[in-house]
Amino acid sequence: MSFGIRPKRSRAGFTLIELLVVIAIIAVLIALLLPAVQAAREAARRSSCVNNLKQLALAVHNYSDQNGCFPLKDMYPHVADVSCGWSLSWPLAILPGLEQMPLYNAFNFSFSTAGADYDTPCSNGNGWVNSTVGRTQVAAFLCPSESLGQHPDPGWGTMNYYGNLGGPGVIATHSGLVIPNGAGVVPTIGDSYRPGGPVTFASVTDGTSNTALFSEKLYGDRTAVHNMRVNSSNAKRGMFATSSTIPHDTGDPTQAAAYVALCKSVPTTQTAESSIAGLSWIKAYPAYSAINAYTHFGAPNSIACGNDNAYWGGPSGSVPPNSNHPGGVNVAFADGSVKFIKDSIDLPTWWALGTRDGGEVVSSDSY
Repeated sequence: MSFGIRPKRSRAGFTLIELLVVIAIIAVLIALLLPAVQAAREAARRSSCVNNLKQLALAVHNYSDQNGCFPLKDMYPHVADVSCGWSLSWPLAILPGLEQMPLYNAFNFSFSTAGADYDTPCSNGNGWVNSTVGRTQVAAFLCPSESLGQHPDPGWGTMNYYGNLGGPGVIATHSGLVIPNGAGVVPTIGDSYRPGGPVTFASVTDGTSNTALFSEKLYGDRTAVHNMRVNSSNAKRGMFATSSTIPHDTGDPTQAAAYVALCKSVPTTQTAESSIAGLSWIKAYPAYSAINAYTHFGAPNSIACGNDNAYWGGPSGSVPPNSNHPGGVNVAFADGSVKFIKDSIDLPTWWALGTRDGGEVVSSDSY
């Protein structure tokens, strides 16, 4: 009987090099897949945004069937004596068409959005009378691609969708579809503004498929009030002032192009206001502001600027739509269709899509 030495068995496992190789392969796969996953998520968000805009456009059609016109941008000066200028905004008008009739019925139209009744000075009202409605967040007013965690007034419901006020201002202010009441239209610089609304479908002589109704805007950055810079990553959320003396309503496309160039050259030392956009979906302000509307002046996602009422942006300024969708914005047209408009759109084409009766001929392959 012999005794031998049993050989040692090697332990099964991975070497350090093998582990590093596996980790490296996994990292490469993640790097390759992550953009695709993010793109898929953004595609879903953009699809949801398109659906919201279609709902808004359909609600406007329902409103027009009942009232014979598009909803007004605001109801000023109906409640001017009690609202210190604050008035009712267009989203209130189309709530029934968004299956929000209980919310519509809950709004007390005997009071303004500032809260005071029509016979009481506005200093006595703090917005609480209609706070039940105003603090309700309507999902159809929000774009899923909005990335800012907190909007300008967290206590109130906000929105990412705005009405087409028209433009550009140096050609024809208030030439869009969601515009102020004519009684509330007052000039602030240059010539008088174009007469106000209401606007009917019959007056859209450029064609409903070529006239914008709604687009989207990111709401303001509450953390950057009065100190946002043009080179900030959130600059398109702000409203910059310019020193331009270019008048509006001149009918001169050359001046319109010059104003757009001026907006692009805002110095980095210039600060912007960024607390008004998205302040509240129930509130509006008179004709010389655009807090619930946008203008067809500068291209989508370009810097917003104005030389009159620059704090909020007026109809003669450049208050373009913007979004977090790569390369452009969604626009709902008066016929109910929704199209994606690229940032690189030709400016005259962009201007033409903003006017209801400018007589421009716009080809479908030009945007």
